[in-house]
Amino acid sequence: MMNTDTKHDSNSGSIAVASLFDGSHWHSNVELSWQHGRISAIRPATGAVQAGTLVPGFIDLQVNGGGGVLFNTAPSLATLRQMMQAHARFGTSAMLPTVITDSVATMQQTADVVAQAIAAKQPGIIGLHFEGPHLSVPKKGVHPAEHIRPLSAAELALYQRTDIGIKLITVAPENVTPDQIKQLITAGMQVWLGHSNADAATVQQALAAGAKGFTHLYNAMSPLTSREPGMVGVALTDADSWCGIILDGLHLHPTAARLALAAKPRGKLLLVTDAMSPVGTDDTEFAFFSGKVVRDGNKLTNEAGALAGSVLDMASAVRYAIQTLAVEPGEALRMASLYPAEALGCADNRGRLGQGYLADMLLLDAQYQVQQNWVAGSSIYQIKQHK
Repeated sequence: MMNTDTKHDSNSGSIAVASLFDGSHWHSNVELSWQHGRISAIRPATGAVQAGTLVPGFIDLQVNGGGGVLFNTAPSLATLRQMMQAHARFGTSAMLPTVITDSVATMQQTADVVAQAIAAKQPGIIGLHFEGPHLSVPKKGVHPAEHIRPLSAAELALYQRTDIGIKLITVAPENVTPDQIKQLITAGMQVWLGHSNADAATVQQALAAGAKGFTHLYNAMSPLTSREPGMVGVALTDADSWCGIILDGLHLHPTAARLALAAKPRGKLLLVTDAMSPVGTDDTEFAFFSGKVVRDGNKLTNEAGALAGSVLDMASAVRYAIQTLAVEPGEALRMASLYPAEALGCADNRGRLGQGYLADMLLLDAQYQVQQNWVAGSSIYQIKQHK
C-alpha cells in the first residue's frame, strides 16, 4: 500500500506530493497539512514526495444512486453510505443525494434520512436535491407522470425544513409561478429550472424571481430555435445562472457541449453525473418504479428507450472534458469542485485547497484516475496497490 499520511490523529495529518492544484494555481513538491479536518498549511516539501497530483474533492449536485442502490427506492442511511462509497472511488467528496419525482411520503423519508446523515456527520452528505415533482409532463423524461403535481402545502412544509443541509429543487417554471419561486427561496431553497417545455419569456421571469441554475443543460428542456429560444437559449445566454452538464458522451453531442463552454461565462458551467444505481457495479438492469431500466455499456434506457440517468462518475466527466472537449485541466477540475461549491454557496469551505478549507481532497495519477479520497481529512477511499 502507498503511505500518504505521515501522521494521523483526530482527522489531522499531512501529505507531501509532487504536484498540487489548489483550485487556482499549480504547485510542485509541496506538503499539505491538516488539523481537525481543515487544512492548516501548504508549504514546500523538505523530503520525499508522493507521485501524483493533489486536487480539491469533487462535488456532485445530482446523484440518484450508486453501488447498486437507488435513493428513491430505498431511502436509508445504509443507502446513502453505499452511494457515497461507490462514488468516492471516482472522486466525489460531497454530494446532494437526489430524489426524483415521487410521493410526498417518499420525499419525507428521503429528507428524514438526509437529516439523520447530516446529524451523524456522515462523510460526503451535504444536502438534498428534489428533482421534481413540480415538473412538465411533456418534458418528464423517465419521471413518473402520476407523481408530477403542483406545489402544495404538504411539499412546502417539507421544503421549509432546516435540518437537511443545502436544499436544491428543480422545477418547471410553467408550472411553478414567480411568486411560488420566491416562496421557495424564502424557505431556504435553491431553485433550479429543468424538465420544462417553457418558452423563453417564462424562463426569464423565473430567473427574475430568483431561480439561479439549470438542471442537466439541454436534456428535458425546450430547445433553442430561431424564433423561440426556449429554456436552452435562455440558459446559454444568461450570464448569471449556473448550468449543470452531463458529460458522458450520450446525453449531449460534443458540439453541444462546446457551445455551452463557449457561451457561458467561466465559472457558470459545472459537471454533474445524474448517476443511477449501477455506478460502481456490473449491474445490467434495475427496477424503476413500475418498470425497469436496462444498461447497455454506459447507456441506461427505460423500456420505452428513453435515457434514464447515467452511469457517469465525476472523474470520468473530468477526463471527458479534458480529452474530448480540450478543456484545460485546471478548468475541468474547477468544473467538478470550485464551481459546484460556488453554485451551492459553500465555497468558503469547499472547492479549494487552502488554509482553513475542509481537507476534502483527491490524489490523482497522470490519467486523472483517483488514487485516494479524503473527506475532512479522513481517507474514505484508497486504491489497492499490487505488491
